[in-house]
Parts: sequence; C-alpha cells; structure tokens
Amino acid sequence: MLWRSWSIAARLFAANLVFVLLLAAGMAVALVLDAGSRTHEQTRLRMESVVMALADSPMVLEAAEGTDPSAVLQPYAVSVMRDARVDFVTFMDPAGIRWSHPNPEQIGKPYVGSISQAQAGQVHSETTAGTLGPSVRVIAPIKDASGTVRGMVAAGVTVSNVQVLVAARMPAVAALAAALFAAGSLAAWLLGRYLKRVTLGWGPKELGQLFVYYESVLHSVREGLVLVDPSGRLVLYNDHAAKLLGLAEPPAGPANGRPSFTTVDSLELPDSLGGLLRSGRTATDEVHLAGDRMLVVSQRPAVVSGSAAPSGTVVTLRDHTELTRLAGSLSSTETLVEALRSQTHEHANRLHAIISLIELGRTGEALEFAAADHAAAVALASEHVGSLDEPYLAALLLGKQAQAGERGVALDISGSGTLPPGALDARELVTLLGNLVDNAIDAAAGHSPEPTVWADLLVADGTLTITVADNGPGLPTTDLDVLGRIGTSGKESVAPGGRGYGIALIRRAAAALGGTVAGENDGGAVMTAVVPLPPQTSLQAQAIPGEHSGRQD
Repeated sequence: MLWRSWSIAARLFAANLVFVLLLAAGMAVALVLDAGSRTHEQTRLRMESVVMALADSPMVLEAAEGTDPSAVLQPYAVSVMRDARVDFVTFMDPAGIRWSHPNPEQIGKPYVGSISQAQAGQVHSETTAGTLGPSVRVIAPIKDASGTVRGMVAAGVTVSNVQVLVAARMPAVAALAAALFAAGSLAAWLLGRYLKRVTLGWGPKELGQLFVYYESVLHSVREGLVLVDPSGRLVLYNDHAAKLLGLAEPPAGPANGRPSFTTVDSLELPDSLGGLLRSGRTATDEVHLAGDRMLVVSQRPAVVSGSAAPSGTVVTLRDHTELTRLAGSLSSTETLVEALRSQTHEHANRLHAIISLIELGRTGEALEFAAADHAAAVALASEHVGSLDEPYLAALLLGKQAQAGERGVALDISGSGTLPPGALDARELVTLLGNLVDNAIDAAAGHSPEPTVWADLLVADGTLTITVADNGPGLPTTDLDVLGRIGTSGKESVAPGGRGYGIALIRRAAAALGGTVAGENDGGAVMTAVVPLPPQTSLQAQAIPGEHSGRQD
C-alpha cells in the first residue's frame, strides 16, 4: 500500500488531518444541535410571552364573556399573527372549541393539542402536530377576576419555521468549523515539517530497521564507541567501550538507545583522555594512557545537516596495549641485534688485526692485544651487571652503548644500589629503559658538537629511579600528554605511527610497572621514571664506590 512508504512526518500529517476533520465535523454537529435546542427554547419563551399577554388582555376577557366571541377574537387573532410573527393564534372556550383559527373553516372545531393543563389554570408548552403541521406552541387560560377559566388562548410557530431560524445560524457554525480545520491543518503541517527534519525523512519501518542494524553493529564491533552530547553526558556506548573505560555494561535491546546519566566528569579517566572528551575537538589516532592500557582515540563532531552547531561528538577507542607492548619488545630486540651486529663488525676487525700480528710473527703483541680487548669487555659487563644485578638491563645497556658509539654519541652509564633478579617485569623494564635511551640518542645525535647521553639507575628507598638526559635541543613541551600522542615527538617531523610511539611506550611501560614518568629541560631533555619495588622484595641499597658518576654538566 502507498501509505507504507510514507515518512513519519507524512503519516502524522495525514492522521492529524483526519483527526481535525472528524473533530471539526463533531463540533459542527454539536453546535447545530445546540443551536436547534436554543432556538426551540427561545421560540417557546416568545410564544409564552405572546399568550400571557393575550390571556391578560381585558378586551379578550370581555370578548370571551360575550355572546359571539368569534366575531371579536378572529380579526384580533389575525392582526396579532401578523404583528407578532407567529403562525397561529387560537382562542377557544373552556371546552377547547375554537373561537378563532388561521383557517376560518376550523372555527367551531375542537383544538388539537393538550388543554387539560390550561383548563386547570396552568400555562403549558409542547411541540405537537396540529392542523398546520408540527409546531412549537404554548396554551394559557383566560381567567376572570375570581380566577374562573372563561376561555383559553394558544399561539405557536411551525417546526419548519423554527428550522429556518436554525439554518440561519449555520454559516457561523460552518465558519467556526472551517477555522478549526484550517488551524489544525496548519499545526499538523508545521509539526510534520519538524518531524521530517529530525527524522531525515525516514519512515518508521526504515528507522526500526536502521536501529536493529546499529544495535547489531554496536555489540559486534571490536572497537569502543562512545557518543557524547554537548553537555558532556554519555548518550550511548557499546560493550567494548564499557570494558575500556570501566563503565557498566550497556543494556541490550531498545534501552541501549536511551540517554544515560553518566557524564565524562563522573568517570575516572586520565586528564588527557577526559580533557579530549570534554573539549569536543577533532582528533585522529591520538594515543592516550588509561591505567595500563594504551588507547588510540579518534573523535569527530556530530553535525546535523543544516545546523551550524554540533549535536555532540562521536568517539572511537582502540586498545593497542598488546600491540605497543610487542612494539616495545621488538624495538628492544632490534637494539640488541644492532648491538650484536656492531660488535660483530668490531670484533671481526680486531680478529683480523690479531691474525695479521700472528702472521708477522709478533705473537706476543697479538696475545697482549687480545687480552686487553677481552679485559675491557669483561670490565664493562661486570660494571653494569654488578651494579644492577639484572642481566637483561645490562645486556640492553651494552647494546645501547655500542649503538650510540656508531652514531657518534657518548653514552655515560652509571648505577647505584642492588636490583635483585625478578623484582620487576624484565620486558617492561627493557621497554622503558630502551625507549628512554633511544629518544635521548636521537635527540643528541647531530644537535651538539659533543653529543652525550647520561643514563643513571638508582635503587633506594624501595624505588628504582631511572634518569636519562641528553645535551640535545630539549623537549618541545614538558606536557607528556601532548608528547604521547601518535605523530608527536621531540623531532620536527615524525610520521604517524613512527617515533611518536616512543613516549607512549615509555608511559605505558611505566604504568604497567606501577610507576610514573616526568620530563623537564635542563641543558637538554631530562626524563625521569620512578618505579616502586614490590614490598615483599628485600632490597638493600649498596653503594658501589666510584660507580655512580651521574651526568656531568
């Protein structure tokens, strides 16, 4: 059927139009009935006034007591009918025999109608059929001074004439009904236009189908989706968003589309993520830390066609925690591989030198050269392993030192205290320290005549403090929320998804270890990570003389 394809606005307009039409028709009928009732009542009152005036007239009483009442009352009745505009005036004797009538042939015949009330001295009104047809009539007694009924008089107007009076009021009734219909139609048209705008011209079937699709998408996608209105209230969110933000599971079914009372301010979100949701600004693949989760967030304003102001924002959340953890592990592994490659290349050169010395017969010098190289390597390894007691960190720092040397950067490593093996997650520690050193090397290389990086590890008071500094250009901002977004780093140009992950990885690894990271500028960038050690771990800070050299300004 055609109406099935109508939009909600068109259906509402048609339904309201029919309703207004029926209402106008009902009002018209009610007004017509009311007009008829009022006209009959007004006619009865007028007839009552006429017959009372006639019954109280001395001339009528004198004629009724005379010998020939018809001779006097018939002409008088005709003149009253003409002047009072009534259809009949009938005088009669106490028995109801007519003395007058509009049709003279009816004189002398009995009156058609009720006369018992008038015979009893009372005024009586009725609508009944007489010789002239149905009429509204009133009959009253004609009494003498003693109250004796000497005759009766009746006056009336035919029903057809009453209907003429009712019909005279019909134009006003029709005008009122037309005005009501026009006003209702205008209101329905305006409401229909509004609904067409807010529903985008969709019909109820299409809207219902669309809701089912959206409901399925909300619960099936593996990305978090949050709709925020301009007041900061969460209008809608899906299951994955509830998991990522720590919200209650959204209800299934139509209730999922109802606005909730949860606001952004009531959520326990990090300052950077909460600020983004409150600001409503456009964001594309920004990295934000939420607890130990690394979330990639995009945000767009929701703008209704034809409206300048946005109706809210649409936020998508992707959990890249595992991906960034793997990226950190891969970065650390690549560092170790690069270090091994550098050391392999260096050892190959030294081996060639030793072989050449042997071939020249200078075996003593060859042995001395090999022993000195081995002693230096053992001393360097012993220094880091002895101060940290963590082979993963020692191996990482050895690799970083070789990598920094290839880029012409001096890496000054120092440590103090004892970090027992297994006290902290080695993978997160490697990610944290490796990215701190990588960023420092990148910043120092090519930005200073003597590029230097200082890495200091201090175990004291139940915490591990890692400080990495460089003499590069410094941080563009000490707000790590800004630096932690994808595509942002200390470099002038970083491709999205590139080194901009460094700060994000550092913050995520620190958060996974329960620690914090801060940055400042002091002749270059200074990054400090403070990681608490588990209470059950017995840590005794052991000062190692001459090993905590620190940064040399």
